[in-house]
Amino acid sequence: MRVNEKYSSLPDEEKGIHIINIRAIEDIGYIQHESTLLNSLCQDPDANCKYGLCFRDGKRKVDYILVYHYKKSSVSRTLTRRIHHNDSSARSIKQDHPLPGKGGHLDMGENEPHMDYHEDDKRFRREEYEGNLMEAGLELERDEDTKIHGIGFVKIHAPWNVLCREAEFLKLKMPTKKVYQINQPHGLLKKINSVLQKITEPIQPKVAEHKPQTVKRLSYPFSREKQHLFDLSDKESFFDSKTRSTIVSIVFKIVHCYYVFVCQGITSLLANGVYSAAYPLHDGDYEGENVELNDRKLLCEEWASYGVFYKYQPIDLVRKYFGEKIGLYFAWLGVYTQMLIPASIVGVIVFLYGCATVDENIPSMEMCDQRNNIIMCPLCDKTCSYWKMSSACATARASHLFDNPATVFFSVFMALWAATFMEHWKRKQMRLNYRWDLTGFEEEEAHPRAEYEAKVLEKSLRKEYRHKKTDKEKLTWKDRFPAYFTNFVGIIFMIGLTFAIVFGVIIYRISTAAALAISSTPSGRSSVRVTVTATAVIINLVVIIILDEVYGCIARWLTQIEVPKTDKSFEERLIFKAFLLKFVNAYTPIFYVAFFKGRFVGRPGDYVYIFRSFRMEECAPGGCLMELCIQLSIIMLGKQLIQNNLFEIGIPKMKKLIRYLKLKRQRSLDHEEHMKKKQRYEVDYNLEPFAGLTPEYMEMIIQFGFVTLFVASFPLAPLFALLNNIIEIRLDAKKFVTELRRPVAVRAKDIGIWYNILRGVGKLAVIINAFVISFTSDFIPRLVYLYMYSENGTMHGFVNHTLSSFNVSDFQEGTAPNDPMELGYEVQICRYKDYREPPWSENKYDISKDFWAVLAARLAFVIVFQNLVMFMSDFVDWIIPDIPKDISQQIHKEKVLMVEVFMKEEQGKLQMLETWKDKDMKKGENCNNHSPKLSRSHSGSVSSCHSYHIDV
Repeated sequence: MRVNEKYSSLPDEEKGIHIINIRAIEDIGYIQHESTLLNSLCQDPDANCKYGLCFRDGKRKVDYILVYHYKKSSVSRTLTRRIHHNDSSARSIKQDHPLPGKGGHLDMGENEPHMDYHEDDKRFRREEYEGNLMEAGLELERDEDTKIHGIGFVKIHAPWNVLCREAEFLKLKMPTKKVYQINQPHGLLKKINSVLQKITEPIQPKVAEHKPQTVKRLSYPFSREKQHLFDLSDKESFFDSKTRSTIVSIVFKIVHCYYVFVCQGITSLLANGVYSAAYPLHDGDYEGENVELNDRKLLCEEWASYGVFYKYQPIDLVRKYFGEKIGLYFAWLGVYTQMLIPASIVGVIVFLYGCATVDENIPSMEMCDQRNNIIMCPLCDKTCSYWKMSSACATARASHLFDNPATVFFSVFMALWAATFMEHWKRKQMRLNYRWDLTGFEEEEAHPRAEYEAKVLEKSLRKEYRHKKTDKEKLTWKDRFPAYFTNFVGIIFMIGLTFAIVFGVIIYRISTAAALAISSTPSGRSSVRVTVTATAVIINLVVIIILDEVYGCIARWLTQIEVPKTDKSFEERLIFKAFLLKFVNAYTPIFYVAFFKGRFVGRPGDYVYIFRSFRMEECAPGGCLMELCIQLSIIMLGKQLIQNNLFEIGIPKMKKLIRYLKLKRQRSLDHEEHMKKKQRYEVDYNLEPFAGLTPEYMEMIIQFGFVTLFVASFPLAPLFALLNNIIEIRLDAKKFVTELRRPVAVRAKDIGIWYNILRGVGKLAVIINAFVISFTSDFIPRLVYLYMYSENGTMHGFVNHTLSSFNVSDFQEGTAPNDPMELGYEVQICRYKDYREPPWSENKYDISKDFWAVLAARLAFVIVFQNLVMFMSDFVDWIIPDIPKDISQQIHKEKVLMVEVFMKEEQGKLQMLETWKDKDMKKGENCNNHSPKLSRSHSGSVSSCHSYHIDV
């Protein structure tokens, strides 16, 4: 195994620890010099350790922090104890005494209360795990004398040999001494680039990492045998804080402790409460007077501020501080936001075109013309009466703003936009991979999760108990079958729950519409449709927000019971389940309005009923597109405003306030601790833990769906998404810099499974928009009427063509209006929107030929639109190369330069060997020329020549 391979070769002096325990010096047999003891008591330790950024010696950096709870006696205060890795007797000390440090666990006196069993159990497991960390080469120091009562901290430092060892195993690419020039554009391109740099200079962040580079260091995977290739003049800064914390986290995953035959890693220890937190430290403070300039402060000023919303993001500095995975997220979010600018401009133009042509739209003019005197059939049984189509004039005019010929063009444009966005991101991703030295990065087989190893151990113990000797155990599909079955049933149940809630909202709409229709005021009856739609959408929004949080927790639980082997597998399965559930939750109400509402209504005299009393609701005379637009806009804006921004700002602020009040109450109990300045790890402990990038990506992917899936019904969606993302970038940046503990940097060369989800949503958007244009809007019926039925080649008479006639004497018993004379006269024929035969036909109320003609045209449009747009998207994908030409040239240049470096190194070795060989031959000749009388001197010379050759 890798653990044995790495750690068995450690010399004794690397495994040892050196302990200074002021209170228990005699117990452990350590004799300390008097001057050292006096210095340790007199010096200010907080000043030496830079207030928590270093160990007490002020030299070794704190790369990671482990936090635990303990029961502290109120009678006595413990003094300083420290851990040093200089003694080779670590094992014996660890067995006889608990891990020491500042304020560590001391032997209980007679007057001090004994800890309970659970506290002793946790302390034992901590000592076991920390001892294994020390054996792995890490250096530890404990601190329990803090301002936070009952909280202990273990500071961890990775020495140089551990950093080199892990960097070699991880194949980290580090910069070498070789520097080369980056190819610069020439001629016209050079002039264009210089002009663009001058124009965009005000919107560039003022950080060194963002300036254009003309030279670059050649990078090579770190190797202890080839350390001469790297610039090791400053070993302290060779591995930056991000890399150091990553290496420590890798050691955490490898090192385990066994407790009651159960393998426990850092994840299990955190879950069981042995440790309460584990995190790397921020670089320092980001605000206040006399604060030293650090990367965190620079990020806060140039990135995590709403005042710099117009500037580019300092992506290289973000990557330097948070790692490649988080850097790629913000780079992707920046590219997505930039690409929304042209989509927003075109969407606004389409909307303005609808506004400009609304007075020229003949169908809406005919609907608003009261001279037509079109009497419509009742919208509900008994309580609803006949109504004039002119009363729906406002809805018809508003529908034209979104249902016009320009929306078809916009749908095609957005499909091509999505394909261009994906290609642009792939090219941007390759540029970042080159700049961040990830071009040859391949993810190694990840370490198994502690939960997986525990399950495997449990399985092997069961087989040993049954006296069955087997090879190395692993979890098979049979072991996971109960979890898979639970996942299947759980997901089906959750999707069924979403459908049930949507169905409940439909019942609410139908019943509320019938109740409001009883209103005696004409204004109340005219606003029934708007009132019902708005209230139903708000109910849908509230349910979506609540179920989003519930589904996120359920998806995590379903993934945990599957026991995936690696963290990557766990994350991908979690993302798939969460996306499936949240996608269904967010879009089911919209799918209902777009494709199902008004399709299964029936006709007057033969309506379709739910529970034999509720009649299925119909679309407005202008179609369901306007209602779809209202539904989409309220849900999209509501999610962005409430769930994304309000929750992200409000909940962290509330948690921070609660923690502040708790700490304030504790400080009032201990004024002495209150006067102390907080250590860096104490300040970071009060921040929120990092919960991963899944919620951030999920939020943007759902928004991407709103922008692309139903863009034919809401052209302003890209504009609202753009405005939200401008705020979202700075909000997320501020959260990462000021509100969250520093995440562990993770290497990644792409955005992972999210790219495949984006491509899937982009392909699905083409199909959905084709059906929205064809079946939800009146675009196809208008074309059919214009080219097949219009007498003068205009749209005059289109409204009358889409309406069928019904004889009121054919109403079923008990369904006719209670007040048939509400309009002031008796109605004989009413109209409804459908393609059916008139009551005076032989086959009255049967589907007419016009319906089949329109349906054929709709299906033909779907096929043509889908294949045409798919072909154009694939053409865009094919014509734009994934790797920019200049980047491919630079990558090839790096390979050639690396070969030259190794060729020169081999030539130098050969020349050195030849030089020593010539010297050796000359020595031999000189030895052979000696007199035979001097046999002792001769033999000595020969042996010395031989030994000299061996040394070479």
